Amino acid sequence: MSELSERKKQILAAVVEQYIKTGEPVGSKGLLSSTGMAVSSATVRNEMSELAAMGYLEQPHTSAGRIPSQKGYRYYVDHLMKPREIDELNRRIIDAGISSAAGDPERLVTRAGEVLADLTKCASVSTAPGGDAMIIRRIELVPVGTHSAMLVLLTSNGILKSRLCRLDCELTAKICEEFYNIVQSCIIGKPAADISVASMQTVAASVDGDAFTMLPLMAAVCELARSTASSRIMLGGGSNLFSYKDYGSSAVELLEFLSKSEPLSALFDGARDSLDIKIGRENLYRQLENSSVIIAKYTVGGDESGTLGIVGPTRMDYEKIIPSVKYLTDLVGRLITQAIEE
Repeated sequence: MSELSERKKQILAAVVEQYIKTGEPVGSKGLLSSTGMAVSSATVRNEMSELAAMGYLEQPHTSAGRIPSQKGYRYYVDHLMKPREIDELNRRIIDAGISSAAGDPERLVTRAGEVLADLTKCASVSTAPGGDAMIIRRIELVPVGTHSAMLVLLTSNGILKSRLCRLDCELTAKICEEFYNIVQSCIIGKPAADISVASMQTVAASVDGDAFTMLPLMAAVCELARSTASSRIMLGGGSNLFSYKDYGSSAVELLEFLSKSEPLSALFDGARDSLDIKIGRENLYRQLENSSVIIAKYTVGGDESGTLGIVGPTRMDYEKIIPSVKYLTDLVGRLITQAIEE
């Protein structure tokens, strides 16, 4: 990629920022009035023509003005956008929006997605903490009847799951004691992803007492472990996409696409950095060719645990949105870590 002159950089940045703000093609006169550059309109037109020839700008056939191309947005995000911290107002909105859910990791991530969608006016995508490295930290058996108990499972990432379990026989103190012995020796400290039906059947069969008594409890543990090991994908603010004229009638197709978990999982898996920005056709899917996807990973206890991100038109305010995504992601990871440590 050839290096741009300082004047071309200034003009490209101005076109991107003005187009993001207005949604209208940018002409040389409008650009001069917004930037105050001490050059002639003809000079700006020549520079814009060269930027178009280099692939950074495009010219809609119905207008004399220019708009950024995907390549222009990419160069702007990578080289021209001014690094910014989140502003005080957005920081307060985020803090207030998720503070009430701080003690529950899944609820916290869900609420964070809702706040992000409201703040950015885009669709938000997020995953609760999960992954193969998640360890089972604690299991409680709470009798609620003579033949039933509530099983509660807590993971190292702070995920809390519960399930009602019914037994064919009476739930005695001896059965509870046997259950806790099995849990301590065979389950606590193991990765949730390693707890399978086969492994639980083997554990139940190793009990000195009646193995069939333990099977419903072991099956319930297996279901809880499986539900925590898989990261649930959440979509928020999808209706925001209908407000952008950039999408037109394709907003419906995009929303249907985002409602499917398989392509979203691929998006998350494809994000290699802590903050990943894909613009237009950089995304793998045709439905995203007019969208930008910003995905950030949050860490819990120093380990990558989940993701937060947005999907919106390529004409989005990157300079404002990216600091909000970064701040919210860091805050979610910090709050979950604190909840676990407490």
